[in-house]
Amino acid sequence: MSRLIRHDATGPALIEIGGQTVAVCQCGLSRNKPFCDGSHSKTKGEEAGKIYIYDENRNRVSIEDMFPTPKEKLHPK
Repeated sequence: MSRLIRHDATGPALIEIGGQTVAVCQCGLSRNKPFCDGSHSKTKGEEAGKIYIYDENRNRVSIEDMFPTPKEKLHPK
């Protein structure tokens, strides 16, 4: 079963705990959740208003590329 969860953040939340700063993942791509592992760097270049899917290797694909509009289906680029 797959589940899509919306994440808009492109960086971690920094939280002070016992005098230390802890980076908590907000982008959803970290393999060390709930902690940030720097995977948010993959979100650079995302365009506002677009929806993206990242595979298990953190490769990005735009929903529009996966499911083109009917006009694009009739007249490919």
